[in-house]
Amino acid sequence: MIDQFERLPGIGPRTAQRLALHLLRQPEEQIRSFADALLDARSQVGQCLRCFHLSAEPVCEICRNSERGNGQLCVVADSRDLLAMERTREFKGHYHVLGGLISPMDGIGPELLQIQPLVHRVDAEGISEVILALTPSVEGDTTSLYLARLLKPFTAVSRIAYGLPVGSELEYADEVTLARAFEGRRRVE
Repeated sequence: MIDQFERLPGIGPRTAQRLALHLLRQPEEQIRSFADALLDARSQVGQCLRCFHLSAEPVCEICRNSERGNGQLCVVADSRDLLAMERTREFKGHYHVLGGLISPMDGIGPELLQIQPLVHRVDAEGISEVILALTPSVEGDTTSLYLARLLKPFTAVSRIAYGLPVGSELEYADEVTLARAFEGRRRVE
């Protein structure tokens, strides 16, 4: 059981051991419920047919929400990024999950991502703005540039700002982060 927990992302040997020992102390009924929940999730959760977010329904809850139709589409690499954006409670539009980032070194080209459905959505749904919320990395930048070139003939394309996290110290920031902070600056009003 410890070995299985260690296979999960972000779980080291000590955490895996702690989780295993915790489960062993639980009543058998609770462990069965946990195991059933894992099996049910594996068999019932798929991708939304519209945005490719994880969903137990053919179309996810966000896409079904009629109050979110403001003409904005936020593009993210995966469902973890979508969930992070949702936690901010700032974005009121719809999403599109690419399923990864362009990475030639890893053999991931545009054809392996949900890019063609994105272009079709932008054209068919009359999207007024596509917001690229992709990781500030070589792969994220490559994907953003590719998508911007592809989508600019159809709609406005923007990218979320990058820079210093709140509460950080300038002296500890790396050069790339500081450069991005300068690029994303805005006027004080």
